[in-house]
Amino acid sequence: MKMSVPPQTPGRLMALLLLNGLLLAPRWLLTGSPGPAWIALESLLVVGLFALMPRGRPSAALAAVAATALVLLGVIAFADAVARQSIGRPLNLYLDLHLVSSVHKLLNGTLGPGVTVLLMLGLALGAAVLILILAYLLSPVEVHSPKARSRVAGVALISLFGIGLVGEQMPALTGRITLPAVEIVMDQTRHFVRMLEERERFSADLAAVPEGYSGLGGDLGRLVDRDVVLAFIESYGVSALYDPRFSPIILARLDVLDKRMADAGLGLATGALVAPTQGGESWFSHGSLLSGLWLDNQLRYDLMLASGRETLIDDFRRAGHRTVALMPAITLAWPEGELLGYDQIFSSRNIDYAGPALNWVTMPDQFTWSFLEHAIRTPDGADAMPVFAEIGLISSHAPWTPILSVLDDWDSIGDGLVFARWENAGELPDELWRDMDRVREHYALSVDYALDAMTSYAERYVDDQTLLIVLGDHQAAPLIIGDEAGRAVPMHVISRDPALLQPFLDWGFESGALPDPDRPLRGMDAFRDWFVRAFSNPATQPQSPIPNFE
Repeated sequence: MKMSVPPQTPGRLMALLLLNGLLLAPRWLLTGSPGPAWIALESLLVVGLFALMPRGRPSAALAAVAATALVLLGVIAFADAVARQSIGRPLNLYLDLHLVSSVHKLLNGTLGPGVTVLLMLGLALGAAVLILILAYLLSPVEVHSPKARSRVAGVALISLFGIGLVGEQMPALTGRITLPAVEIVMDQTRHFVRMLEERERFSADLAAVPEGYSGLGGDLGRLVDRDVVLAFIESYGVSALYDPRFSPIILARLDVLDKRMADAGLGLATGALVAPTQGGESWFSHGSLLSGLWLDNQLRYDLMLASGRETLIDDFRRAGHRTVALMPAITLAWPEGELLGYDQIFSSRNIDYAGPALNWVTMPDQFTWSFLEHAIRTPDGADAMPVFAEIGLISSHAPWTPILSVLDDWDSIGDGLVFARWENAGELPDELWRDMDRVREHYALSVDYALDAMTSYAERYVDDQTLLIVLGDHQAAPLIIGDEAGRAVPMHVISRDPALLQPFLDWGFESGALPDPDRPLRGMDAFRDWFVRAFSNPATQPQSPIPNFE
């Protein structure tokens, strides 16, 4: 049985509308409404060309190829729109294919494995059906040569395409008429070319940054016998402080932080740094801070690891510290951690946690802090080495449900079974995410919890032999905080010894829990060089001047 062909005029019109919608819908997703672009010029050209073709196997095969390519471009455009909303940058196919596994992991933690599988199958089936429908609608309807009416329609559409090319340059039509398929192809081509040149640019950056400080006198001598804890709070950006949708909750928490630190006899200083990423890919922030190199894409991160360059981890090991990574979000093998050279790595697989996972979050922040204190910092003996610990805190990671309360009795935390009370608490993620205003409220509440847990840990366990550095890993996704929020994150520094805080104050930090919003910012890549110079003994530190914060 032969497949019937669509009626001539309705079929062309349906193909035109379907293809126009497919190419423009990603833009509408970004703007939140159908507009401002109304016409995808490629839809006029494609439908017009097929209207001029005679029906037959070659043209039917060409329609199938064209439909597949156009749907694929539409999928890439949708992925680009999602990337802009979630990680604050365009999609880069050269680098971002590895993120598929991260997205799958996030969906598993948010929706559950069963729903995730159904969603993936549904998307694949939907794409396949769309290809079949579009190929059917594009297939020529005339057996030998197109009839006059079909030729007229084809010529008219191609003529409109040509007129549109000119009209796209007219101010009144700019933005209304567009070439989305051409733009996505050109964007990805530019990304590919830029990545081919990235190795050369990164080589120049490597040459400009000291590989290590062993021969430059960077001994971190002012931190001898001091534990240094470097903790990243997930999605904690300056928008949480200054955006009126979040600031009432977060500023109140920071007021409490300031007061509780003062009551506990602890000093507190705060500044801000610019992260290389937003909404995700937090390893770029970790890597930039540790290495002193600006790592804003996967290629740079991989090149840094492959180079064998020393990092702050090596600086601390040389200074006599035991170096530890505490990463509860890591659920699979982590070869990057091995390359970075920690003495010990604790991930979700070897952290002794008996409590429940809370959607995507494998364990709550308060347990992570407790594990740090009792499993990592607890001395093994009188000759125990001081610790440099890097921590990735994850309670403020999407989907931001449930919201926990900090337990007053830290001795009850143990193996984490005490957190079982929250296993089925709160809304299901798919229910919460139907209302973006409530999602934003939950985001603020989750950051509030993360800061509360940190505050409680600090007042209980930080002493004059401890330097606690806590900062955001990146701002939340543009979907949550908007497109113009920037990438700055707060950094809080806490210790009972004023001498450990003074270098930060000299660098431009402010006493208390709030950074100076008017002070020019440095990127995270500036931290390592400054830190090693600031905390090395004067007789041995590198002789070039310490860079100032401005």
